[in-house]
Amino acid sequence: MERAKAIIRDADLVVSFSGAGLSQESGIPTFRDADGIWTTVDPFKMASADGFAADPEGVIDWYDERRRFIAGKDPNPAHRALAVAPSMVHITQNIDHLLERAGVGDVVHLHGVIDRDHCHDRCGHEEAVDPSAPPGLRPCPRCGALMRPSIVWFGEPLPQREWFRAQAAIAAADAIIVVGTSGEVYPAAGLIDLARDYGAKMIVVNPEETPAGRAADVDIRGLAGEVVPELLSVRTP
Repeated sequence: MERAKAIIRDADLVVSFSGAGLSQESGIPTFRDADGIWTTVDPFKMASADGFAADPEGVIDWYDERRRFIAGKDPNPAHRALAVAPSMVHITQNIDHLLERAGVGDVVHLHGVIDRDHCHDRCGHEEAVDPSAPPGLRPCPRCGALMRPSIVWFGEPLPQREWFRAQAAIAAADAIIVVGTSGEVYPAAGLIDLARDYGAKMIVVNPEETPAGRAADVDIRGLAGEVVPELLSVRTP
């Protein structure tokens, strides 16, 4: 921990790169753990264009249930610690807005967000959704195609603007804190490779051993809600 704190203390720009483990302590399950989301449903039925084409109503009903579930969750101590540490850039694979609700003003969401819909035919129309009262399956008001969650599904590219913003932040970073992600899901995990290429010091926070941790300068085993506040105490006003 002391070595990690020294890295954070000496860095001009610190970037956080988070995954599902960051929000797990808020009660939101991860995807690939033994009790994760993908153990209860087929990911290619609920998170692919083909699955949506086969059963659009079933897919939207599933996402609306997730939206209501996430709406009832609160930021945990790790979210709040990240929010109060100044001069950081926050990149996440999470589709929730717990970082924003904790007080972060700008988050790079690589995999989209749960509280927006866009036209599945990509006519350009998109709109905000109230996660606590989602609208259900409906046509796009501009072109008549179906609306869908603004989430990156399997086989789809990451949003270009967010990907470029993430790459620019990583290239400029002196230190990167990898929280709650194994670093195995590409292309997002490529940011970890990029950080190494640009010489950023890497700190990994995860309860278990991960590929990212094995390549890190400091690998801290523990829960995000316990480790991150202590780690960032050196940057908190």
